[in-house]
Parts: sequence; structure tokens; C-alpha cells
Amino acid sequence: MGMPAPLDFYTADMVRALNDAEPRNWPRYETVHGELLVSPAPRPRHQDVAFRLGRAIADYLDREPVGHVRLAPADISWGLPDVLVQPDVFVVPLDEARTLDWRTIRHLLLAIEVLSPGSIRADRFTKRRLYQELDVGLYWVIDGDAHTVEVWTAGDSLSRVEREMLVWHPEGAAGPFMVSFTELFRLI
Repeated sequence: MGMPAPLDFYTADMVRALNDAEPRNWPRYETVHGELLVSPAPRPRHQDVAFRLGRAIADYLDREPVGHVRLAPADISWGLPDVLVQPDVFVVPLDEARTLDWRTIRHLLLAIEVLSPGSIRADRFTKRRLYQELDVGLYWVIDGDAHTVEVWTAGDSLSRVEREMLVWHPEGAAGPFMVSFTELFRLI
């Protein structure tokens, strides 16, 4: 399937149809307030970082059962007709995860995007503003090339940039999740 004809406005249902028509799941289509976002297949480095982080968070949540980790592709819309996003890695509350239904996921405790050359603007600006607007607990924008992570909360006007360690201490957990950049960005 080729790139869809440009339109002025995309609904979540239109984007679902585009994604359903792609047998390989790539490119990946998303929409934020009607703007179409298109991401090509991820680079191997992108997948390594997302998978490593997802696995580390899953291990943490096995010890601290305050949420459940998921990986893209996904179908997060908060019930909004003009929004559908697919964070690379994200954590949802257990009660929402247990329904096994994308439509019931309305709260993201943590959303993570790993930058790709084609997703920088969307991840740093479009999606970040959406996540802030919808009160996502914490948003990490991972730059695997620079080995940095931008850390955002709903009320931030500027990010905090981490260069050594990621720390997340969700409500209800006895201890924090921590991963060093040495581990996160290591080569295979």
C-alpha cells in the first residue's frame, strides 16, 4: 500500500483503517487532533532500546505490581475521535490492562518514545503536547544517538534532560524503577 492521499483531517477510525491495510504493520500511522503522523519501520537500534526498556520495566512491575507495560503497535485514543497514538513503550494501570481492550485504556502512567529520524518533530512536540494535555504521568523521549532522555510531566514547560540514569517512582510502589544509560544504550 502506498502513502495515503493527503487530507486536511484524519480521524482515529481512518487511521485504524490505514493500519489495518498494512500487512507488515509499517509504516505506522497515528493521528493527533486530526494531524496524520507517519513513521517508517524502526531501525534495529530503536527496537533494541525499546525492547530493553520494556523488558526492564516489565521485570520491575513484576516486583512492584502498580501497572502493566505494553509495546507498540497499540491503539490509544482516550475515546477521542481525532486521536490515535502508539507509544513505543507505555505503562497502564492494572485494571485497564486486564480488560485486554484498547478502548478501555484511558490513563498512561508512563509513555516512552524512542526517536527515529522521521519521528523527531512528532515525538518531541505533537505527541508530547498531547500527553501533557491528557495528564500522562511521565513522558520520556529517548535519543539513542545522543544517549540522552528528555523527561516531561504534564505541567512542564521545559524538559529535564537525563544523561546517566532513568528513575521512575510510580505511586504505590515501594521502590523506584532505575536503569543506567550504560545498560539502556549498550550494544548487543
